[in-house]
Amino acid sequence: MTARATAQRRASSGPAAARLDGNRLHLAHGPIDLLIWAEGPPASVERAYRVAEAAFDGLLESLVAVLPRLRSSVGPAYGLPPAARLMHAATAPLAVDRFVTPMAAVAGAVADTVMAAIRTVPGIERAYVNNRGDIAVHLTPGASLEIGVVPEVRRPLMAASLRLGHGDGIGGVATSGWDGRSFSLGIADAVTVLAASAAQADAAATLIANAVDVDDPAITRTPATELDPDSDLGPLLVTTGVGALGDAAIASALDNGARYAQTLLDRRLISAAMLVLAGRACIVGRIREEIACSS
Repeated sequence: MTARATAQRRASSGPAAARLDGNRLHLAHGPIDLLIWAEGPPASVERAYRVAEAAFDGLLESLVAVLPRLRSSVGPAYGLPPAARLMHAATAPLAVDRFVTPMAAVAGAVADTVMAAIRTVPGIERAYVNNRGDIAVHLTPGASLEIGVVPEVRRPLMAASLRLGHGDGIGGVATSGWDGRSFSLGIADAVTVLAASAAQADAAATLIANAVDVDDPAITRTPATELDPDSDLGPLLVTTGVGALGDAAIASALDNGARYAQTLLDRRLISAAMLVLAGRACIVGRIREEIACSS
């Protein structure tokens, strides 16, 4: 079965919704898995969850319908559904000097789409929509939110705590790495990006993680199409394993990623990035002192 057929089958199974402890809402449909939390007057929270469910209904099907366009290099956005337009808008600025398709922003764009509905509800003071680690954030003046950061995407153990405030202008947090749920051209264990939206953070984290790279015999790579014939990366070599690296290789890979992250910071496409490889971390951009990072 092709990836497109699999996506269509998953879409046809229908969305599921459930309430969890802590008055959280869980929405799932195929590969999309959202954990949603909102704070405010009880009536506002209930309304926020209702509009979130309404925004989620049909979201996966709308993306599957235009999947071939989303798996191609960035082109015109006309005729795309709202979430796909967010994907296009987040990746188009990155296509100036890198290969990228709108799929690099899919998880963040889904989170943003649901969050956009929640933001229409008066009284919601703060909220998040977490799509398996790609998170859309809503904060009103005076509100703050703590977000956990992991040093390896394959092991979701929190190693840093990011306290975001309304004045920081952060609307999205996303993490990418070579051993995550998506293919990567690089070797980063984790790249976490703060940006104005989850789609922007998602796309930037993907490309910065690609840039954390070095030539080394300890790294194994395979053409993306050999792992998934429908991959948007085509014949590009994606990382399938990272062995023990020397100090010089680690430093070089982190430096390559940091230089690219700095270009995105200079272009105001991101607010900050944390790059992690082999237990070493590199931070690009301004991270407030309130953000505590574990060694």
